[in-house]
Amino acid sequence: MAVSKNIKWALGIVAALVEIAAVVIYPKLVAEAPDDGKDAKMTRFDNLRAMRYCEVFLIAGDAITKDLKAVFYNTTDLNNKANPRDTCPSDMWAKVDKEALKKQYDVLGVFKNGPRGWANDWIELPVGSQRDFNGLHAKWYGVVQLPKNFGKGSIAYIPTTVARKSKMGFVKGQPVFMLISPDGMPWVMQAYSSIVDPSLTYEQLNDLGSKLKLATGWKFQVKVLEQDLTIQAVNGLARIVQDDLENTYDACFEESGQKACSMVP
Repeated sequence: MAVSKNIKWALGIVAALVEIAAVVIYPKLVAEAPDDGKDAKMTRFDNLRAMRYCEVFLIAGDAITKDLKAVFYNTTDLNNKANPRDTCPSDMWAKVDKEALKKQYDVLGVFKNGPRGWANDWIELPVGSQRDFNGLHAKWYGVVQLPKNFGKGSIAYIPTTVARKSKMGFVKGQPVFMLISPDGMPWVMQAYSSIVDPSLTYEQLNDLGSKLKLATGWKFQVKVLEQDLTIQAVNGLARIVQDDLENTYDACFEESGQKACSMVP
């Protein structure tokens, strides 16, 4: 899948590319999105595990040539002083009006991605300007180039790559939730989703294997880490995959002598 050379964050993006197809209705043919990443600064977020978040995508580009991109904003660490573990309260999320935002920002479409929850303990990535989306605050996390054939069929268990300038970490003693692909490669969950299954919570991830409809040759495993685990891009790219519930995983792969994972869990 082609991706933008701009900074990107992969959490939840793959599902969004498919779902966006159903919500984009072009009121115009060409549009530009806000340039909220021009002053992005590398930022670290800690204590993320089981934190709930959402994302808002502003879709721009050329509807004739299908050269489309999505600028996306993430709610992590915002919106809820009473309960900082839920940065996307249901009542606030419900008030995010896609049609109103499409007119406000003069874009081709708006997509609501979430709710989701972090399965890692910390992330470090470039973060840009903050926006108010009908009362829900979110910060710029990146831009993704949408493939011309997005929206055609399921993407579950189909690995892809994204450009990335970020790191994520998993702390010793904590569980990691993994898919094992047919070639034996571990894929570590970075974020879980309550989009397909609204009842799915972090506490249920230990038994997630009983809910998944695994593709042939794929397995689900849970392991408690005996040492810290860090996952980062290799040569500017990360390999990711989603299961059939739209939970997102990163591959522990090696390329040109560089390893994505600090160790194999």
